[in-house]
Amino acid sequence: MNSIIQKIEEIDWQTVTEHIHENGYAIIPDLISDTDCEKLKSEYDNPHAYRKTVIMERHRFGMGVYKYFNYPLPDLIHNLRTTVYAKLAPIANTWFRVLNMETKFPLEHTKLLEQCHQNGQQKATVLILKYGKGGFNTLHQDLYGDVYFPIQMVLMLNEPDKDFTGGEFVLTQQVPRAQSKAIVLRPRKGDAVIFTTNFKPEKGTRGYYRISMKHGVSEIKTGERYALGIIFHDAIS
Repeated sequence: MNSIIQKIEEIDWQTVTEHIHENGYAIIPDLISDTDCEKLKSEYDNPHAYRKTVIMERHRFGMGVYKYFNYPLPDLIHNLRTTVYAKLAPIANTWFRVLNMETKFPLEHTKLLEQCHQNGQQKATVLILKYGKGGFNTLHQDLYGDVYFPIQMVLMLNEPDKDFTGGEFVLTQQVPRAQSKAIVLRPRKGDAVIFTTNFKPEKGTRGYYRISMKHGVSEIKTGERYALGIIFHDAIS
């Protein structure tokens, strides 16, 4: 399992950081292997791995099913969550600083989780999502409580145009006093998309201002789409 930590360390994080600052997202290709993708999918029906199952239609979240993992997380997910967080914390701190927000995020993930637990947020937020034909995810933000980390990650677990069609990853940017901008991404199997949880800073003529962002998934036309979502803060429920 040290191989995933080494792989993360070898990523050009300077370039990733520049993309996130500029666009609010970045794609890291082939972060996890085909074998890891298949193993995660094979565990989807294991009831002992998850603490909660959400039928999206019941809550008007879209159409599909997602499941929240129990603690302790599988080693692969734990190492991804812990190691990637350390690379993203400086980005988050830069965002909050330029927007004159007082929060400063710890550089170690365990310290962030301590803050969550002190606020009553003790539930794991890593989730696996499955969509069939006609499935989709409405535009949303994953906050889960007063303590939140402003960047998250999703990993594609199967191959677009082979295992499914449609199902693009969609981001929207809401610029103040302007129309929304849509961004459509098509990550491939094993790719990771790192993106803002709810906003990014944008530099204007009078300093920095906030651009609100949401994310979702477009309608799946054929097949089944699996993804792993990694939120770095914990939830109340």
